[in-house]
Amino acid sequence: MTGFPAQRPRRLRSSAAMRRLVAETSLRPQDLVLPMFVAEGIDDPRPIGSMPGVVQHTRASARDAVREARELGLGGVMLFGVPERKDAIGSGGLDPDGILNVAVADAREVAGDDLLVMSDLCLDEFTDHGHCGVLDDRGRVDNDATLEVYGRMGVAQADAGAHVVGPSGMMDGQVGVIRAALDAAGHQDVAILAYAVKYASAFYGPFREAVDSSLQGDRRTYQQDPANARESVREVLLDVEEGADVVMVKPAMSYLDLVATVRATVSVPVAAYQVSGEYAMIEAAAERGWIDRDRAIEESVLSVRRAGADIVLTYWAAELGRRL
Repeated sequence: MTGFPAQRPRRLRSSAAMRRLVAETSLRPQDLVLPMFVAEGIDDPRPIGSMPGVVQHTRASARDAVREARELGLGGVMLFGVPERKDAIGSGGLDPDGILNVAVADAREVAGDDLLVMSDLCLDEFTDHGHCGVLDDRGRVDNDATLEVYGRMGVAQADAGAHVVGPSGMMDGQVGVIRAALDAAGHQDVAILAYAVKYASAFYGPFREAVDSSLQGDRRTYQQDPANARESVREVLLDVEEGADVVMVKPAMSYLDLVATVRATVSVPVAAYQVSGEYAMIEAAAERGWIDRDRAIEESVLSVRRAGADIVLTYWAAELGRRL
């Protein structure tokens, strides 16, 4: 037994300096994207009760947050609009003076080309029924009628200054239609970050408060079934074929197996969205003293990177950027 054991992996964990040297996965500000909510008709930032520390921004406070994101060297900001008025077809998403498009223009003015301005491309924030598309006469989401609106919405966001549009509605063919519309309008350089793998998840609950959702029913006819994995590969390959520049898995933490599978399947960059419910659970447990908040935040985001995500959308992006 002399000299046993000959293999001592603990040597590589013996100090903080050694652990840094051999770390297989890293967190850098440029890997992180900050989702932001910009609301119409408010004078001060409005706290979101189920997401402590996150607010619905005014246009002025959103500009400040974008400026900080740029100074921190984050990868980008993903903007969501919260309008005062909604209608059946989500016309506010097409209006150049609508809250999302003016927020994109504000952000681009502040960020220039030093920070990527990304824009959520979906109708759910703008429809009075809360669905991600227009409805047919039977109350079902009409896939092809919605695609026509998505194409125009993508052009409106690109006209406002978005570097990246993020179609999140899970309509069949959405990436191809948006790519064609952008190219026809002269926006060949605007990238598409496709929500290629988006599950009908219980972890979106706080987000519904964040965007003042009007959802009636659920989204299970277009978002994916949490029971399915192989289906995700099909969705990703279709989006890449249609012209997606980046593909995303949403949610992140409960679907790390899918992050790994997608990373192994495609050569384009892979993003993952650490969603509102994931954020809220850690904040709630930390507030009760049940977990170490800072360590839990870093570990949770690191796990998404370790699974294979090149890009992580997280509400802690600015906080982590400051810490990193």
